[in-house]
Amino acid sequence: MIDGGRWVAVALRIVTVLAVLAGVGVTAAGADTLPGLLSYFTIQSNLLLGCFAGYAAVLACRGAEAPAAVKGAVTTYMVITGLVYHLVLMNGTGEFSMVDAAAGASPLIQLGNQLTHTLTPILAVADWLLFDRSRARWRHAALWLAYPLAYLAFALVRGLVTGHYPYPFVDVTELGYGGVAVNTLVFGSVFYLIGLAVVAANRAATTVRRGPGPDPAVRGAD
Repeated sequence: MIDGGRWVAVALRIVTVLAVLAGVGVTAAGADTLPGLLSYFTIQSNLLLGCFAGYAAVLACRGAEAPAAVKGAVTTYMVITGLVYHLVLMNGTGEFSMVDAAAGASPLIQLGNQLTHTLTPILAVADWLLFDRSRARWRHAALWLAYPLAYLAFALVRGLVTGHYPYPFVDVTELGYGGVAVNTLVFGSVFYLIGLAVVAANRAATTVRRGPGPDPAVRGAD
């Protein structure tokens, strides 16, 4: 991390923690049940971001930074959160549109949606691009799929028990397991591409900050 930007990084991460607390807090205030709220990838990824941002702020105060592999994973999940919400769930013409449900939600839920699907992903990406000198590696993009796959297993098992699935593209009741398997392949491929894009953005940003010369710390590490 560039020394001159250390305290800016700390401030951004504190803002991120506050944004997560606000988003999850107002969403929880308007939610029916806390267990139901915690079943959403959005809430889980935001809580993960909040914990990580707090940890990264402490590291920044000490002049250190978290491993790019860990931070890149958190950033990828937040990008997924934002893109799936805006391009899939809020796509009024899409197969999995939840526009009507979102429009009928309480003001607290609507505010929470904007905080957790728009603001926090933007903050996560900004931190990723601006304040890290360590480079992510291309193979990380595949490793970062572990959590979305684990979440899918959780959602399917929970849905089997409760009869409720958090997202329409994993709803076995409507799609069957075959339909969910197809969606898993499609979404998994897209998520992998998102991970590659996150790695590429990080590597481009670190190259700009360091200059065009080789980086001995990462030479041959891909």
